[in-house]
Amino acid sequence: MPRVRLTFATVSKTAGSRLKAVSAGLTDVGRKRNHNEDSYLIDEELQLYVVADGMGGHAGGGTASRIAVETIDQQMRGAKKAPEDPFGSETPLQDSPLPEFLRGAVERACAEIFKAAQEDPRLAGMGTTVITLCVKGENALFAHVGDSRAYLVRGDLIQQVSEDHSLVNEQIKAGMITPEEAKHSRYKNIITRSVGFEEEVQVDVMGLIARPGDFFILCSDGLANLVEDKEIQQVVSSNPLKDAPRKLVELANERGGDDNITVIVVTVVDAQS
Repeated sequence: MPRVRLTFATVSKTAGSRLKAVSAGLTDVGRKRNHNEDSYLIDEELQLYVVADGMGGHAGGGTASRIAVETIDQQMRGAKKAPEDPFGSETPLQDSPLPEFLRGAVERACAEIFKAAQEDPRLAGMGTTVITLCVKGENALFAHVGDSRAYLVRGDLIQQVSEDHSLVNEQIKAGMITPEEAKHSRYKNIITRSVGFEEEVQVDVMGLIARPGDFFILCSDGLANLVEDKEIQQVVSSNPLKDAPRKLVELANERGGDDNITVIVVTVVDAQS
């Protein structure tokens, strides 16, 4: 099995830098938990965005998600300073060096979390999901492990960009249950891949060509399990960017808020505007 899966929603011959990303994010403990194991990153300089949903108890989950976002940011900042700076490349999406750097950053986070767990028995078994977006001009690049999600909203349409690494998603693909049944399955929180539980992990890497007006939503399952895709589209399309994360968090809490809720909304605009 290949270690990286790179897909393209749209292929373009050129990938210019006339677009830029603008974002807003929020994390919330929810209504049922007494601590927040989610972490998120907004690095506007790199146009880098990460949501991580930790697991492993009060100490472990929060530690794993924090290490993940910090390590990914450090690795990508280090890449920008390197002689082969992938952020300086103006290559088309299919030739961009950024996917490999994103993959490597998540793999390094996995190794760092695993190492921390080996050194401290209180952190044994910790891990985290990771969904990462890096916007470079027209290139929108994702690295993904677990069941935190990335969505693309384009006009009236919403599409899930990432594929859940979860038991219920495997059951759906095998025809064992329907998507509606998956929403109520007692196995819906069981993931089949995580960052840090083992020393190495397979990272999915995806890419697409962004258009002005596109929205990307990164979120933990605390949002995705309680708010329908179409509702997410309606919220981000009908509210100012700065308000959209709060509106989505409030909607998940109104539905019970049974998990931590983290969401980043990124919109792509013309750099000259």
